[in-house]
Amino acid sequence: MSLILAAVTASTAFAQEANDASSDDLDLEEIVVTGIRGSLKQAMDVKRDARGIVDAISAEDFGKFPDTNLAESLQRITGVSIDRVNGEGSKVTVRGFGPDFNLVTLNGRQMPTSGLEDTSASSSRSFDFANLAAEGISGVQVYKTGRASIPTGGIGSTINISTTRPLESPGMKATIGAKAVMDTSREGTSVTPEISGLYSNTFAEDKFGVAVSGSYQKRKLGYNQASAGWRGAFEGTQNDWGTLPQIPDGGTEADINVTNRPGAGDYYSTTQNMAYSMTAVDRERINGQLTMQFRPVDTITATADYTYSQNKIGTERHDMSVWFNHGNTTSAWTDGPVAGPLLYSEDFGASPSDLSFGGVEFATKNENKSLGFNVEWTPTDNFELELDYHNSSAESGADSPYGSNVALGTASFSLQSQSVDFSEDFPVLSITQIDGLTGIDPSRIVSTGSSFRNSYMRTDIEQAQFNGSWHFDEGIVESIDFGASYTENKVRSAYANVQRDTWGGAGPASDLPDDIFEVISVADKFDKLDGSDNAALFNEWVIYDFETMVGLIDDLYGVCGGNGQCASTDWQVDRRTTEESFAAYFQVNASWEVSGNPLNIVAGLRYEDTDVTSRALVPIATGTQWVAANEAVVVFSPEQDFTELKGSYDNWLPSIDIDFSPLQDVILRASYSKTIARPNYADIQGGQTINNIFRIGGGTGSQGNPGLLPFESTNWDFSAEWYYDDASYFAVGYFDKKVKNFIGTETITATPFNLPNPFGGPRYNDAVAAVGSDDLVEIRNWIFANADPSTVEITGVDSNGDTTGNILGVAGEDPTLEFVVNVPSNQRSAKLNGWEFALQHTFGDSGFGAILNYTIVNGDVGFNDLTNWNQEQFALFGLSDTANVVGFYDKDGLQVRVAYNWRDKFLAGIIQGEYAQRHPNYVEAYGQFDVNVSYDVNDQVTVFLEGINVTGATQRNHGRSENTVLWATQAGARYNVGVRYKF
Repeated sequence: MSLILAAVTASTAFAQEANDASSDDLDLEEIVVTGIRGSLKQAMDVKRDARGIVDAISAEDFGKFPDTNLAESLQRITGVSIDRVNGEGSKVTVRGFGPDFNLVTLNGRQMPTSGLEDTSASSSRSFDFANLAAEGISGVQVYKTGRASIPTGGIGSTINISTTRPLESPGMKATIGAKAVMDTSREGTSVTPEISGLYSNTFAEDKFGVAVSGSYQKRKLGYNQASAGWRGAFEGTQNDWGTLPQIPDGGTEADINVTNRPGAGDYYSTTQNMAYSMTAVDRERINGQLTMQFRPVDTITATADYTYSQNKIGTERHDMSVWFNHGNTTSAWTDGPVAGPLLYSEDFGASPSDLSFGGVEFATKNENKSLGFNVEWTPTDNFELELDYHNSSAESGADSPYGSNVALGTASFSLQSQSVDFSEDFPVLSITQIDGLTGIDPSRIVSTGSSFRNSYMRTDIEQAQFNGSWHFDEGIVESIDFGASYTENKVRSAYANVQRDTWGGAGPASDLPDDIFEVISVADKFDKLDGSDNAALFNEWVIYDFETMVGLIDDLYGVCGGNGQCASTDWQVDRRTTEESFAAYFQVNASWEVSGNPLNIVAGLRYEDTDVTSRALVPIATGTQWVAANEAVVVFSPEQDFTELKGSYDNWLPSIDIDFSPLQDVILRASYSKTIARPNYADIQGGQTINNIFRIGGGTGSQGNPGLLPFESTNWDFSAEWYYDDASYFAVGYFDKKVKNFIGTETITATPFNLPNPFGGPRYNDAVAAVGSDDLVEIRNWIFANADPSTVEITGVDSNGDTTGNILGVAGEDPTLEFVVNVPSNQRSAKLNGWEFALQHTFGDSGFGAILNYTIVNGDVGFNDLTNWNQEQFALFGLSDTANVVGFYDKDGLQVRVAYNWRDKFLAGIIQGEYAQRHPNYVEAYGQFDVNVSYDVNDQVTVFLEGINVTGATQRNHGRSENTVLWATQAGARYNVGVRYKF
């Protein structure tokens, strides 16, 4: 097992590591690890000898990382859990704090992040580990508590990725590896290649060194998914559209076709839509790094490095869906207080509904670049200085002329009734059709609507850091560390959508040739989900070639202007933010003995000052019109422009780490720190937008707030470690976090664009006086009859004899229109605490061993399921218990590792929108088995087999009730067979 679950001391900077493992600063890359058992012994030694608390992972050998994915390795550390995308680790949660609350650095440098959302501009700061290949990485360190010398931005953790430095391991080393990847999650499974290589060498008596690494991976995968959307939640006595019918006075549930109807105090959601989908993904990933080092004299080391990664992901999805109108429904429910549906059905009678067949294409390209320079100078034996600079970028955008996310709709308007059985893990859809149809008739399918969405995000970071350390030969103070840094973080996020809303049908069915559609079955796509063998399942859907369909509807209806270039860069959302941060720190490292036992302390203080400038593209309002009795509209220019807002904040961040060894094999640790994480980019955007419709009381709008303070966490950590054998130990830790400045919403009154309010002024007041009342219809009639004709637009007379038309707001005469504007604000706090348990045991010289760890996370920020949909809630996403069980064998060149990773149920987010209405997204408990077997044929050649998710575990998400399924996903196992040659 190659995890170094170790506590190591941070140096004055990540890159400034000392060579002596017994000194204050431990260089993980100095540990030469070959094989599972050797790795574990080194892990225990590092953990026992270190100061501070930093968990880490190290390469097992040159060019050999424990897992094929960095996130997959990180999840085996206590307190770390991951989110999987396309069956692979993508983003991490540490001690209950999700991806946006964890900072990722590369060789101590803050890395830019970028990623795309499906239907909106991205606002996330999270780092996607799937962009990086593991083969070029020498180690990863997870700093769970704050340290003055560590960059800020993570209150869950700061995760540093280390790459190869040739002068730290002199001589020629090289390795090349090749894998054949087979992913069973995709039909028609094919074998795809993965090739990697790493070369490092030193020259001129080890004064000059070069390291080059590269990897190429092509992967085909897929997954099938059943999904449902929900309306509500509703309280049992509510009587609104979408709710269940109320039992009439003197009636029974039979009168409303409801079994076990939720009552007063119960909450439930009704089905809005239900779908089955089949997704195929093609991914191509390229990674490369070049590092050059020069040490002309022993006291100076200069390093230049360039890192590049590119990740292209092409996804094609086909789905079949039905929508509910909440008319003539029949349903059955579980008991409250959170009631879930067992059955929900609707009969459309003489007005058949649509059975929809969608096609979706995602085509994205993520590109990361980092160029860095570093100089370390040791002018004396006691004095060290370091200067580090880098310029890095992350860019994500469309990799298709159609855009980053495209949805095409087709449908057969033949549904007479539809029913969904939610009683098992897999929701079972049953339908009846008009004209006695029992299957899908392609000749009835018409083209409907389409959305050509285009997203873009780019982040550029320019950072300069200066670090120093002064070492003392005598006294309890061993060294003093100090430093300063400047960071400029520039972010742009944009989004555009070209949408055709012909969802009722764009043309006759004869426009689409029947042979473009292929009828396939449903059940065999979900054979691992309970309920998929239900005989009532409607077991057909249709698929079609996506590009052929785009070309066809473009020719027919001009959805892309007739030239196939559908992606728009006429951005509807365009947000640009610049953060400039200055930081300085001071840190003292001290050591002495208490009753003959060593006591070590690292204490420091960090200061940060940040200025934020945000600009956003917003519609320009030019006027107002009073269009109906109590309804008026804002008139917008066809042009847009940027609005700018600014903010600033500073933070003092103390930290202290203490470790004490009361017995030879026992170490006690305690840490205190304050750490920060910054708000997402949407909350600090510069735009102020106003809604189109306003009333007599004024208008509404929203804006960002660059003046938001960062989340600030006060952290306490305690741990006890017992090293009871040569390569065995037991450790238990407790952590407590109190976090303030979580973001809510407040309202302010503003007058954007200084628009005239037609509900006021001389004209309005004269009308009120003339009609003698506040009847808005009468007031409008008077204004139409008596006001300056140039300030009104009369369109006619309605059936009541009242004048219809528009009353124009008059600048300079009417009062200024006021808007109630929603603004993000710091207003909430949260408390988290938890326990971490870790056991590592080797069974003598047998070659066998095991690792067990378990993490418990508790918090006071959960989602309350017993609330109405319109009540705003605050909850922290990602809180869950996690566990790892690893068994291994390492002897005589044979290495076997079987790992089981489990994560308990957790809240992944709150789904909001037109239909979701603040619906919780709970990810159900999930466990996965991974297997790794390798054999050293000789000193140079190793053959290996890797299996990921070998049991084909499925995943399921639900809402307030387990029956309100959101997604039920079936993927499959992935196997890698390969060979590695070491020169």
